[in-house]
Amino acid sequence: MAVLNRVFRLRAASSFSVRSFRSSSFLNSETDLKASSSVIAQNSLPLQRDVKDRNAQWVFLGCPGVGKGTYASRLSTLLGVPHIATGDLVRDELSSSGPFALQLAEVVNQGKLVSDEIIINLLSKRLEASAAKGETGFILDGFPRTIRQAEILEGVTDIDLVVNLKLREEALLAKCLGRRICSECGGNYNVACIDIKGEDGKPGMYMAPLLPPPQCASKLITRSDDTEEVVKERLRIYNDKSQPVEGFYRSRGKLLEFDLPGGIPESWPKLLQALNLEDHEDKQSATA
Repeated sequence: MAVLNRVFRLRAASSFSVRSFRSSSFLNSETDLKASSSVIAQNSLPLQRDVKDRNAQWVFLGCPGVGKGTYASRLSTLLGVPHIATGDLVRDELSSSGPFALQLAEVVNQGKLVSDEIIINLLSKRLEASAAKGETGFILDGFPRTIRQAEILEGVTDIDLVVNLKLREEALLAKCLGRRICSECGGNYNVACIDIKGEDGKPGMYMAPLLPPPQCASKLITRSDDTEEVVKERLRIYNDKSQPVEGFYRSRGKLLEFDLPGGIPESWPKLLQALNLEDHEDKQSATA
């Protein structure tokens, strides 16, 4: 905790770069923002304070496997801020001989959530490294997951926006079970082809597989915790824990709920629209 406070004080004292992105126009402190494939936040008001003197400080929420890392990584590139994924911090610690490696292995294999103490320690180390490199702003992916974590975070820094990604449960389960990693290059892929027919007034959903290049096809492995039993237990625990955290940020007018309408080609433009952002490189590649 002391380390986390020290890191954020260091950030506040440093000189932040001025950015011109239009992120200060999508939050209403008294209204919960709801975005979906058909409803995009339109009557948005400025943030409670001016954020133009520093980079964005955002949080991404969402069930395991929903795609937080994919969209947070894209936005971190677009906004020029670090993408800090607690899942990656945990996996890095697991693969090391760090002090929490053995304890983490047991927790992850059982599909349980990592304790606040371990997550905060790992996050503190990452933020110290980020501050040492002169990085400012961040997109946190996978933190906070509990009310206690949210309160700790609120006590040491300001969060501008919390994006809560949502995906239909049947699509989420298929997506988690389809995840694959190249054992050689570390590339992430997904072999699931999700095609859900529309019924009872609900729209259909199609998510194409993200297949590996030929050189990786024979080297794909499955994460040890991506079994149906573990995934379902992980989703159950997450849903129980996430509702209070969502309510915490909803009550502060910082929660943007976004229902993913499909894969990246369908969801990315709509997410940018909800955030009042533009991806000029994406537009150029689409028209090329």
